[in-house]
Amino acid sequence: MQRRLLLSTVLALTALSAGAESPVVRPYAPPPASRIGGLMHISIVDRTNGAELPVYRHRGEYWVAGRPGARYAIRARNAMGERVMAVMSVDGVNVVTGETAGVGQNGYVFGPRERSDITGWRKSDSQIAAFEFAAAGNSYASRTGRPDDVGVIGVAMFRERRPEPPPPVVTPYPSRDEYSNRERRSETPSSMADARAKAAPPAGSADMAAESSAGAMARQSAPSPSLGTAHGRRETSYVGKTTFERASSQPDEVIRIRYDSRENLVAAGVIPMPQRWPRPSGPSGPSPFPGSDPGYVPDPPARY
Repeated sequence: MQRRLLLSTVLALTALSAGAESPVVRPYAPPPASRIGGLMHISIVDRTNGAELPVYRHRGEYWVAGRPGARYAIRARNAMGERVMAVMSVDGVNVVTGETAGVGQNGYVFGPRERSDITGWRKSDSQIAAFEFAAAGNSYASRTGRPDDVGVIGVAMFRERRPEPPPPVVTPYPSRDEYSNRERRSETPSSMADARAKAAPPAGSADMAAESSAGAMARQSAPSPSLGTAHGRRETSYVGKTTFERASSQPDEVIRIRYDSRENLVAAGVIPMPQRWPRPSGPSGPSPFPGSDPGYVPDPPARY
């Protein structure tokens, strides 16, 4: 019993030693990410199984592999503690308005740390037409006469302009004459009342400030137009409306993700080909264990 256990241990150690003496050198390939972005974390989700598609980086660009006929979503997570606006495009078309996409157009506003899946072209406040991978000729952009930018997903992100705080109230130091006048007992009550009247704010200023604050809140709650486009099957998806003032006319960050079929990405070198091991010589036909070398120690060569 002890001998058999010792023998099996030696065999295992020998196999380990043999593997260590002749390592197979493979080129290093970093694992693909699934989310990219700084202000917001952007990923592409296969809605069939809910998995985030791997994002491959190739020659300075990000790529994902899609399956024809599969529905997908653009998943966006706001990584900031403030509201962020995301103008999204698919194949060069604004996903909200259907216009040829531009960074100055309407988009989605995400609250602090909010996450949402954008699942299709916005048709109304309650419906979308699902995003679906399809042949380039059947894409919505191609069918509407805009085929030049098929195969790319874009997200332009904007920070919100913060209201400027009111200037601090500066109280001037009293002059020496005022000090001396206060010390005089000959000061009449009417003069003191005049002094208080001069220091007091003008009548109605508090009401004006309140009206200004109410006007700012009304501007924030005013609706903004949100139009839809047509493609894919209709689904229920509710959305609200709000106002958003951008801190800058230029995006604070732009994400660009290109996509194609897996076969095309493998052929283009975007997705590395799996390494194929040569089959050992043996009987013809399929092998149940193609990665194993059957047999034990071969006979030594003939003497000469």
